[in-house]
Amino acid sequence: MTVQSITTHSITCHAITLHLSDAVMRRATQAASMLQAPVEEILASMLAVTLPDTDDAPVSIQTELARMTWLSDQTLWQIAHQSLPMEQAARLKELSAPQAEHPLSPANQAELDALRQEYGRYTLRKARAYALLSLRGGRPLLVNQ
Repeated sequence: MTVQSITTHSITCHAITLHLSDAVMRRATQAASMLQAPVEEILASMLAVTLPDTDDAPVSIQTELARMTWLSDQTLWQIAHQSLPMEQAARLKELSAPQAEHPLSPANQAELDALRQEYGRYTLRKARAYALLSLRGGRPLLVNQ
């Protein structure tokens, strides 16, 4: 791989040489033709969308979100359909309700914080799975399946 860096308008761009199969090049050329854009722009856009920007995610899940890019569609669908286990969801609801009425004990607040963090982890994983499935051209994502 050859890399060349160029800085324009405060943005550094890197020119690289990629070795693509005929099938991938054909798909990229077809997309470029349909979108009336250069093939390089199509490929750069796809890489930008496909490779996750996990900087905004908690450090504890960044690696997991990045690794999801290489999971099979079947595994991504499993992740997309996962939910917080019923016991944890019920406990989360139970601990969240009384906060308006009175403060939680330190132990209950710590449990609530942990449950919220786990809920957020499920949400981020599901969102990433749906995004990847959408990019891969899977079946309609937001309808009953």
